Amino acid sequence: MILAIVTIDTWENAERISNILLDEKLSACINIIPGVKSIYIWQGEKKSDDEVIMLIKTEKNKFPDLVKRIKELHPYELPEIIGIPINYGLPEYLEWVKDSLQ
Repeated sequence: MILAIVTIDTWENAERISNILLDEKLSACINIIPGVKSIYIWQGEKKSDDEVIMLIKTEKNKFPDLVKRIKELHPYELPEIIGIPINYGLPEYLEWVKDSLQ
C-alpha cells in the first residue's frame, strides 16, 4: 500500500478530486483534513497559505496513474504529491484497500 499525501487550496477542490479518484478506482479511501498552514519557499519568496491535506490510500501499481490524474485535476502549477510506502498495518485493512481497487 502507498499513502499519498497531497495539499490543496480548498475543501471543495479536495472533495471534487477525491470523488474522481474513488470513481476511477485510483484510491480506496481518502481523508480530507482542513485547517493546515503551509509555509514554504516559492520562486525565491517565503509564502504562507491555508490549505487542506488529502491522505490518499492506494496500491503501488496504481500510484503512477494516481499522480498523473491528480496533476490533471489539481489547481496548482506544482502540486505536492508524495507517496509513502506502508509496510505494516492491520492485514484486513491492507487487503480491503487492495480489493477495493480491483
